[in-house]
Amino acid sequence: MRSLPLFHRVAGERVVVLGRGDAAEAKRRLVERAGGLCCGEAEAHHARLAFVALDDAREAEAAAMRLKRKGLLVNVSDRPELCDFTVPSVLDRDPVLVAVGTGGASAGLAKHLRLRLEALLPPSLGRLAEGLYAVREAIRRRFPDAADRRRALDAALAEGGPLDPLRVDAAEQIDGWLESAADHVSESCVEIVLTSDDPDDLTLRQARLLGEADTILHDADVPLAILNRARADAVRKPLPGNFSGHGHTVILRRTTAG
Repeated sequence: MRSLPLFHRVAGERVVVLGRGDAAEAKRRLVERAGGLCCGEAEAHHARLAFVALDDAREAEAAAMRLKRKGLLVNVSDRPELCDFTVPSVLDRDPVLVAVGTGGASAGLAKHLRLRLEALLPPSLGRLAEGLYAVREAIRRRFPDAADRRRALDAALAEGGPLDPLRVDAAEQIDGWLESAADHVSESCVEIVLTSDDPDDLTLRQARLLGEADTILHDADVPLAILNRARADAVRKPLPGNFSGHGHTVILRRTTAG
């Protein structure tokens, strides 16, 4: 991963947009949808971000350099080598945003991945997010311990759980889940042995288990490329020595419902 994916809040903030035509107008719409205020280079001292959509390559590069010297992060249309940040293809289920990026390699690929996700994620996903936000204090009261709270939410939001994000009625299940959540949280543990250092050699089952795990206990010499197939927020802990004596041992713990 060559970029750090972030969501930048620009509501009420000035954002420089340079250029005319379809590309520049698309950037203006993007900024305005996020609540930002489009401005020109003359107001760059009030801004932190800039979009450059100029047809002339030399003019675009010169504008980018001027804006960078003023301390702005700059995006230049069709010039990924000049970009401090790239713009993903965005799936909007307000307040849920799913961003698909390719680091500037192919905007078309990002768009078509987003279109596939559009068909997969129900329109009700935003209501689920709003519902969870509305009961966040009730969840804290029910699960005062942060670890218990995380396990309960993970179990509820897991595939097949009462708040599975792909359920069209998940938002309507929140109150019922809060009443019975403590009865549906458990933890499963599975051990896998990896015989290759290449993450592309993971079986489908191993890749799925890595992606679902909350805690990963692993031999110290497990390659980082394999561990990076797990969730970024999963807890990682090395096992003492070589646990199995053959291959790489990885013990995966996951919160489950039921």
